[in-house]
Amino acid sequence: MKHRRPAISPPRRQIASASGRRVEKQGGALPQPEFIELVALFNAGRYVELEQRAGSLVARYPDSGLVWKLYAASLQVQAKQGLLAMQKAAELLPGDAEVHSNLGVALKKLGRLDEAVASYRRALAIEPNSAKAHSNLGNALMQSGRLDEAVASYRRALAIEPNYAKAHGNLGNALMESGLRDEAVASYRRALAIEPNFAEAHFSLGIALTRSGSRDEAAASFRRAVEINPNNAEAHNNLGIALQESGRLDDAMASYRRALEVSPEYADAHSNLLFLHSFRSDQPAELLMSDARGYGHLVARRAATCRAWENSPVGERCLRVGLVSGDFQSHPVGYFVEGIVGALASHFSDRIELFAYPSHYRTDALTERIKGCCRGWYSAVGLSDEHLARRIREDRIDILIDLSGHTAHNRLPMFAWKPAPVQVSWLGYFATTGVAEIDYFIADPWTLPKSEEAYFTEKVWRLPETRLCFAPPEVEVAVSELPALNNGYVTFGCFNNLTKMNDAVVALWSQILLLVPESRLLLKSWRLSQTSVQQSVISRFAAHGIGGHRLVLEGASPRAQYLAAYNRVDIALDPFPFTGGATSAEALWMGVPVLTLAGDRLVSRQGVGLLANAGLPDWISVDADDYVRRAVLHVGDLRHLAVLRRDLRQKVLTSPLFESTRFARHFEAALRGMWTQWCNVQ
Repeated sequence: MKHRRPAISPPRRQIASASGRRVEKQGGALPQPEFIELVALFNAGRYVELEQRAGSLVARYPDSGLVWKLYAASLQVQAKQGLLAMQKAAELLPGDAEVHSNLGVALKKLGRLDEAVASYRRALAIEPNSAKAHSNLGNALMQSGRLDEAVASYRRALAIEPNYAKAHGNLGNALMESGLRDEAVASYRRALAIEPNFAEAHFSLGIALTRSGSRDEAAASFRRAVEINPNNAEAHNNLGIALQESGRLDDAMASYRRALEVSPEYADAHSNLLFLHSFRSDQPAELLMSDARGYGHLVARRAATCRAWENSPVGERCLRVGLVSGDFQSHPVGYFVEGIVGALASHFSDRIELFAYPSHYRTDALTERIKGCCRGWYSAVGLSDEHLARRIREDRIDILIDLSGHTAHNRLPMFAWKPAPVQVSWLGYFATTGVAEIDYFIADPWTLPKSEEAYFTEKVWRLPETRLCFAPPEVEVAVSELPALNNGYVTFGCFNNLTKMNDAVVALWSQILLLVPESRLLLKSWRLSQTSVQQSVISRFAAHGIGGHRLVLEGASPRAQYLAAYNRVDIALDPFPFTGGATSAEALWMGVPVLTLAGDRLVSRQGVGLLANAGLPDWISVDADDYVRRAVLHVGDLRHLAVLRRDLRQKVLTSPLFESTRFARHFEAALRGMWTQWCNVQ
């Protein structure tokens, strides 16, 4: 899901009129009546008339910086491309701080962030105590990922103007992106104390509260934002996110659709709507396909799609393969990618060269390991779709792979520009993207039934064994003996996103707990750090006769402790219809078998693919009754369960799920096949 947090700009200032017969200023003289007329049009908000009048005057007074300044301002407030006019005004009025600041705004909108920063710094060299310019500089720095510098700029703006509500809001945004959530919340609350009807601060506070797990408070903040501004599509979108993560899927869908009513071209809300479908089993495939195609049409309308490439159509040459993702870090996608890129770099470097385009600025040790396997590494943060597409074309990428689909930080709209001759969807998403310019979707024999291929805009390309290959965790965590042998009772567990635990899942798991006396259920999720969320979970199980003493509820932990928690679990229970991916692979590595319920879509068959490739077909159930039956059957033979636990890590490490070199061979062959098909039609 994508939260959008736009930078908050200060309000437009009125331009004061001047006295005297002529206005003399740097760049030329303008008769005073014309100047008064232009200023009056600007202050009255009559920007179309101002554009027309100032546009005619620049021909008569080409050296008048004031005319160029007002002409540029008229274009800027109409969201038109007025960069040339702003640059001309800056050239003629080198000592006008506001002109340089406005030029910075225009450059930032175009994604030319370094130039925007330079313009703001020029404005501050002229007017060092401009809180507005410091705040705008912070906006450009934050969009560039230079968070420490952004924070410093916002603090400087507030030192000059302590009651500058919008700077408090922007400071909160930078603190939030820096991981300082509590400080961010304090900044938003300070902004709201100054300006209670500051819709953007309510909006951003809602994001912070969502990420801290305070879903109800977050929803209240977003609702307040839409009360103040009912046409704030982003607030409707983020209200949907808060509701979705609270399990209120119908309400979340209504919010996403409301966001699209307000702003039909709002791609992020459309992505969130499509992602929401993954959590529901009651949506007809035709509706999902219709929504996906609608998204594809939306992004195609914005793109100048490439139809010809300079790539040499030689089938057996070394291919330049680009990877686009916001998750090249300690994230499920990163855990799956790491081993694969390592194997490709080690064993297929003469066949494939990897280039990465990270769409999020967060990095860690895993990022560095992935980066070390790539020939090129170019940040996509802050780049427009056009600029990113141009960069990829300049890199002569042959095959471009999207690893995000409709998840956070995706760059799917850029794929509509078709910067590479072959484009592929793989790994991070489990349904069609709807983007017609993406040629292939990588699947396997287990997870995507033939009958479902009709609901993909991409052509399905199946790897022979598995579409997923997990990198063994870097941390060292030993597998314990079966905990039930010492506890005297069985512990089931699930470490998935709590949103996957819908009412049907709670009902089925409760049935298992009732049939296995004294058994426990260990749930571990970052949202369970919140007392209110724990109470909600206890209440949901209590409705099915399960007492709170049978539930063990835990929040997030560092990776080593998180994995070690599996040493307290005998059997992992897979949710449905949105089954586990990385969590299931981690459970198997920790010697814990996973019981899954096979569905009819890829998202509900990830467990099928994982368990089939792990050699555990007897842990795949065909329906709800079979799920319960198998759970009871497996706990009835603790001796067998203990032996399975002892041997499971070694078993899966030599399976297709963890054999990265084996997977890389299949993956390279698939990419080569796609490339050959493209070459054959050139």
